[in-house]
Amino acid sequence: MRYSQDHKAQTHQRIIKEASARFRRDGIGATGLQPLMKALNLTHGGFYAHFNSKDQLVEEALQAAAAELDAHCEMLFSQERPLEAFIDSYLSEWHLTSPDQGCPLPTMSSELGLRGQHSASTDAVLGARLKQIETALNDGRGDAQSLVMMSTLVGALVLARSVKDPLLATKIMDTVRDSLKAQIPEDQKAGQ
Repeated sequence: MRYSQDHKAQTHQRIIKEASARFRRDGIGATGLQPLMKALNLTHGGFYAHFNSKDQLVEEALQAAAAELDAHCEMLFSQERPLEAFIDSYLSEWHLTSPDQGCPLPTMSSELGLRGQHSASTDAVLGARLKQIETALNDGRGDAQSLVMMSTLVGALVLARSVKDPLLATKIMDTVRDSLKAQIPEDQKAGQ
């Protein structure tokens, strides 16, 4: 049976959405194509009607995750205290326990780096966050400070997700959150 172009496009998007969540939650290497397709009630062979390779899927899934993150961050950076809102959200219990819905950098960037699979989408995700932080800081030191802030946030989340002791995970997030917020100049805290 032949499907319409619209059906094929919808199926393509379903695959990307599921892969994006699984790659962020489980990692790229641990996400097999067969279980991914089976979860969507599709055949493994049908994958190749949509993608040339798993690498193509990884890139499109990372772009989809970036779009979700962009929308979330636009809302955060429009608040009265944008940096505090961003830090609080990034180092939240929700982000700790919902990697499938959060920023792709903590799970996907380390794996892509280890595999030697550099991604322009990773650059775009990081670049967008750095620009938002720099704009919120608006103090002339934004470039270096935003890079330190973003690196610290990603590192803290990776560590918090990796430890077994939930109290230690909470301590990592609380300590880093408080430290980063203390570094925001007073006149920048309200996004002035």
